[in-house]
Amino acid sequence: MTKAPKRCPWAGTDPLYLEYHDAEWGVPLHDSRMLWEQLMLEGFQAGLSWITILRKREGFRKAFRAFDPAKVARFTEKDIARLLEDPGIVRSRAKIEATIEGARIYEDMRERGEDFDTYCWSFTDGKVIRGDGRTVHAQTPLSVTVSKDLKKRGFKFVGPTITYAWMQAVGIVDDHVAGCFRR
Repeated sequence: MTKAPKRCPWAGTDPLYLEYHDAEWGVPLHDSRMLWEQLMLEGFQAGLSWITILRKREGFRKAFRAFDPAKVARFTEKDIARLLEDPGIVRSRAKIEATIEGARIYEDMRERGEDFDTYCWSFTDGKVIRGDGRTVHAQTPLSVTVSKDLKKRGFKFVGPTITYAWMQAVGIVDDHVAGCFRR
């Protein structure tokens, strides 16, 4: 019998969480569209558990046209009504509207020649911030700074705690605990 590798305690035993921890969480991500998708999903998670979002992720991808910002930016009130009836996602009007507006902001940045990947990583000069392996914060001064900038651009559901969770998820911050095989 093979011994399971040591993981961050939050990964628990749910196979979906284990896969997410082992393959995605904390892996530096440099795909602009994927960075935006993850930011939008983190916003949907506000007030809920991440496992809820993971379980609905494919539903979100279907509902939001594979998180193609150009397509989502063109969503209308008819699309909002459709999404509010979709049991495959979290049906929050505010979060749905925030995602549509987030797509418009993303597209505006792209049209002005601002790459979302470059923007996201600019706060750390493209470097991963490595936690100490003992303390995992809910937010940091950097997540406060990033949150303020995202809000200034018009993004919603990007408070410092959500922003920090996103930074961890996309690998801007490596907060795997000491002893975790992913550290």
